[in-house]
Amino acid sequence: MAYSEDHIALAAEYALGTLNAEERAQVETMMSVDKEFAGMVLAWEHKLGALNQMVGSVEPRAEVWERIRAAIGHSQAQSPIVLPQAEPPSIAPGIEGAAPIAATAPSNVVELAAYARRWRMIATATSAIAAALVVMIGVGASMPDLLPDSMRPQPKTQVVEVKTPAAPLPSAQYVAVLQKEGGGPAFILTVDGATRNFTVRKVGTAAEAGSSFELWLISDRLGKPRSLGVIGANEFTSRPVLASYDPEMVKSATFAVTVEQAGGSPDGNPHSAPIITGKLIETVPPPAR
Repeated sequence: MAYSEDHIALAAEYALGTLNAEERAQVETMMSVDKEFAGMVLAWEHKLGALNQMVGSVEPRAEVWERIRAAIGHSQAQSPIVLPQAEPPSIAPGIEGAAPIAATAPSNVVELAAYARRWRMIATATSAIAAALVVMIGVGASMPDLLPDSMRPQPKTQVVEVKTPAAPLPSAQYVAVLQKEGGGPAFILTVDGATRNFTVRKVGTAAEAGSSFELWLISDRLGKPRSLGVIGANEFTSRPVLASYDPEMVKSATFAVTVEQAGGSPDGNPHSAPIITGKLIETVPPPAR
């Protein structure tokens, strides 16, 4: 398991013996549930325990003790005080066979403990600042009114361009009045210039029993008349069949009506001469572009 620098510093301080009772209890709890962490503490004790062997017994000079006694108000003669030898190594609680730790820490050990404690204070402060930032971000997102004016997120103005589709332009319209020569109109044919759909309207004309009116497209470019279908019994008959023809040819062609057997020509050819004809004229011009 990878440990953070905070865990490493905590293990080192435990080995040095610089933690307070609460912190030592916390480390010991961690050691009891995390064998890897306990091993790291043991490693620190081995490393730092060697420093204990560097500390020898030192007997201060007599004048040093005299000055100490004078400073604390005990100038009368007392039995000399001899510093004890380094205490036997202490074993870290809960760690069997742990390496000894020096009771009297030399200066480099003290510096290490001070450095570790400063590092922990910095880490704690950084964590507190990060937590405060998280809280401020959450408040700014959910309840921005609780923040000071200078810290409130500024509303973003987004300009959205909405394009309204242009209204479709009217297409050109064509009409042909289909009538007998010298007679009145029998059918009115209208053609839409864009779709080339056509509509035939009856004008007072009805086919005899057993026969049908059939509409034809006649053009020199086609070779023979092309059937556009039987004109129905209703007043209006609409079909999209002109869309398959060239628009210029449609505008110049002749439209004719023949009388065929009921249901129309059986073979696609007219079986009687046209009785009604007409040509398209433009009634509504195409839109200017």
